[in-house]
Amino acid sequence: MARKNTEYVLDDHRGGSESGSIGGYLLHRAKPHLPPWLGVAGTGLAGVLGNMRWADSAAAGVGLTVASVALTGATWWIGRNTSQQRRLHSAITVAAGSAWLTGACLAGPAAGPLGDLFLMGGPVVALSWNVRMVMRRTDTDASVSSDKGLLEKVGLARAAIGAAKVEPNRVTAAIALEPGEQTNDDVAKVLPRLASALDLPTTALRYMPDAGSARRGELVIVPEDMLAEVVEYDGPSQLGGSIADPLVIGRYDDGSPLMLWLPGDPEAGRNATHVLIAGGTGSGKGDGALNVLTEIVSRRDVNVWLSDPKSFQDFRPLLPAFDWAEEGGAGTEAMVEALQAAIPARTRWLGAHRYRQWLPEAAGRQTNPAHSCRTDGTACGCEGMPFLVGWFEEAANTLRALGDDAFTGIAQEARAAGVSLVISLQRPSYDQMSTSTRASLPSVIAFGCDPRDEGFALPETVIDSGAHPGAWGNRRPGYCYVVSPGIPEDRYPAPGRTRRFTSRSMDVMEQLADWAAAHGAPMGPVTTRAAEGTVGNAYTKRRRHTPGSSPTNPTEPAVEAVEEDDMVDGSFIDPEADLPDDQPGDDEPLFGIESGRKPSPDQARSLFAQVLEEFEEEGRMIVGPRDFKDWCEANGYSRSWVSVRLKDAYLDGRVEPTNETGRWRIVPVLAAA
Repeated sequence: MARKNTEYVLDDHRGGSESGSIGGYLLHRAKPHLPPWLGVAGTGLAGVLGNMRWADSAAAGVGLTVASVALTGATWWIGRNTSQQRRLHSAITVAAGSAWLTGACLAGPAAGPLGDLFLMGGPVVALSWNVRMVMRRTDTDASVSSDKGLLEKVGLARAAIGAAKVEPNRVTAAIALEPGEQTNDDVAKVLPRLASALDLPTTALRYMPDAGSARRGELVIVPEDMLAEVVEYDGPSQLGGSIADPLVIGRYDDGSPLMLWLPGDPEAGRNATHVLIAGGTGSGKGDGALNVLTEIVSRRDVNVWLSDPKSFQDFRPLLPAFDWAEEGGAGTEAMVEALQAAIPARTRWLGAHRYRQWLPEAAGRQTNPAHSCRTDGTACGCEGMPFLVGWFEEAANTLRALGDDAFTGIAQEARAAGVSLVISLQRPSYDQMSTSTRASLPSVIAFGCDPRDEGFALPETVIDSGAHPGAWGNRRPGYCYVVSPGIPEDRYPAPGRTRRFTSRSMDVMEQLADWAAAHGAPMGPVTTRAAEGTVGNAYTKRRRHTPGSSPTNPTEPAVEAVEEDDMVDGSFIDPEADLPDDQPGDDEPLFGIESGRKPSPDQARSLFAQVLEEFEEEGRMIVGPRDFKDWCEANGYSRSWVSVRLKDAYLDGRVEPTNETGRWRIVPVLAAA
């Protein structure tokens, strides 16, 4: 308004005597208020002319009455998209004016009370519109002034704010920036200052740029933190459903469910994904992982391979639900090798059965001719192939031990094979995982972290839109951002919160594990053959946790069953008791070699092959020179000699190199043969 006034004053100085006079200025100011008065005057003139034409005409009376009713109805209908007050005001004005005009045309404008009604009612109607105009301009100017003042404080004085969309605990306003002067990046930079001006946390504001414009977008404000209330875990969302259904792991700040998907969906245009779970100590990452894992094992068509160096501290109640679980070390190395071998086998099976990607139909027996591996068009009846999740908890140590190449290769190829990786670690920085591995994990659940680590967990565009997990740290356990295929992009910077696991939740987890052990999908033959052929007994003799069985408590002494080897002539022999001084066989040579004599090269090679067989029998399929320490000390050989023998075994096809330098995978005897 001030700018317009300045223009008017300049016009007064530049114009002639008419524009420079007081009368001209007053006329200019009065122009916006003249239309109602001109309407009243026009109605009076129309009444005079109509009376001269249709005085005492019955036909004219009918026509004018019908026209009055029609015009009033049309006004009410046309105003349906305006406010209720404006619609009613317009209809009353038209009805009053048309009624007076009808009477004036038939009886005369001054007949009876018509003259007084015109002189009193006309100004009242005109003034009512003048008052409405003044009030509307005052409200608009105040609103614009308030918005402009707020934007001016943060450096966006020339930006225009459109009509706001108000929802429960959510306000969305369109923003148009100054063309050629401002971009969407400017809004992202001032979000913290805008939050300060509104006295809100930085996580309460987010900006969603318009993909079709560099200067337009939507500002979303969530004034109240609806995630403050803790919600305890009470069970899975879809027990017995498909892994293709969404995994519900919590709720957003507006109360809607927090979900993600693992398999792809060609009809929805969603790709399969791997997931990175990242968060600092105390951020609730452990509960978040439990939310995801309990949802996974509650589905009927999925298997889980789990590696947890923390000895299943969080996941122990769920152990019966897993097909394979390792605590790290050589077992995890074998699991990675098996996973690498399973991927091409699974992709071959999917291709042979005409699947471009894993679908729920692939998990069951193949009775549909459209997915037959036969060429005659009949159903093949092959056993199905459930979805597979490879979960690596606290994966920083595993990544360092096995190298990024192993995980990068698996991540790049696994999605096409119906395999998803879930990598959980506290800080996904460059010294923990390579950029190639990080780029292969398109989905992320980012919990509270150090502000300096935000860029490692979330894409830059999501941070620019207002996502700041560094603002939570460990002060908001369970708060997170989820970026994953299938989630609308405007949800990426929206905070959510996972459910909390308590002592009461443990009972639910144990019941869920029992259900999964009884009703979950058995591992398909394709993956089983690939694992057995690659790591042999490391998979076939893996430890299985049955429902109702609880692993030994490390704080209490273990009670071992009496084995047959501990019985002599029906009597129990305590294996911990001291042996008598004289024992038969004390002078027997070790491995057939007299004590103190170094075995010959041929004998050493035979002993080395025997040790490999013993390792294979134990399920220790990933070995290196350090695993032969006791054997070397007993036989007088060095680690360098073992390294040479391992290379010879490689040439014989008995071992294969792994991704970790100095570590070898024992090839199962049948496969080697």
